[in-house]
Amino acid sequence: MPNAKLKHYIHLHFLVVIAGFTAILGELITIGALELVWYRMAMAGIIMFIYIKIIRLNIKISRRTFWQFSAAGVIIALHWITFFEAINQANVSIALAMFSSGAFFASFIEPFIFKRRILGYEIIFGIIVVLGVVLITSSEISYINGIVLGLLSALFSTLFAVINGRFIEKHNATVISFYEFVSGVLFLTVFILASGKTFNAEFFSLSNSDWMYLFILASICTAYAFIGSVDVMRYISPFTVILSYNLEPLYGIAIALMLFPETEKMSPQFYLGAILVLVTVLMDAIFKNYKRRKSKTRQITN
Repeated sequence: MPNAKLKHYIHLHFLVVIAGFTAILGELITIGALELVWYRMAMAGIIMFIYIKIIRLNIKISRRTFWQFSAAGVIIALHWITFFEAINQANVSIALAMFSSGAFFASFIEPFIFKRRILGYEIIFGIIVVLGVVLITSSEISYINGIVLGLLSALFSTLFAVINGRFIEKHNATVISFYEFVSGVLFLTVFILASGKTFNAEFFSLSNSDWMYLFILASICTAYAFIGSVDVMRYISPFTVILSYNLEPLYGIAIALMLFPETEKMSPQFYLGAILVLVTVLMDAIFKNYKRRKSKTRQITN
């Protein structure tokens, strides 16, 4: 039994490493962020559709639900575009450090969506995150475009996560993702055509390495990672899963330093700011879990 539990914990952290590796693939793929996200969502959508057919999952939804999922799909597309463009404008470390600030945005967005009051410790943690971002920005001002894009990416990611938190209460996670991928591709297709580009032979003429990295991104880092993260929650508490995924930037920055030491080596002030943000995110998760357990204990006692 303990060995089975350990196996699931190892699987969980493998999934977190895969999530961190997404940024590495963004650095390696040579096409623009817009095209990259179009390929990612299209390929992942096809893989997800095959998976749905294999397990014979019913994906029928109402028209109203379709439009709700479509809005979320546009948000996730914007998140990925700004994230990969942040890597292009700066580097992997900057993009991931800014992505960590998502917990700060969640502290203020979540109360509006779920209609609860903003907690005092969330405001304190939010201020600490801002200080961490200020440290990073002041030490790496030359990467200001990447920093701004990274913050926007974190904002879109938080919006997407909070909205999906409402969807998952009533709908299957695989069905949600499938429609979000499809709507994201449709949105990006219209956007690409409106910008004057066309889906000609040149658009689909990629290098062998780009095709390989895109396939890894769509299959392992998107479709498999999503299905795996849902499956692992059967054996490990959602809190542990969420807490572990907060380590994604740490894993990603460590991998980037090993693979791209020339472009990823940052100033000591950057790492101080990044550590401040990451520690605050972890503390926020721990506090939330403590309050949740305390609340459950009171309910049982009463």
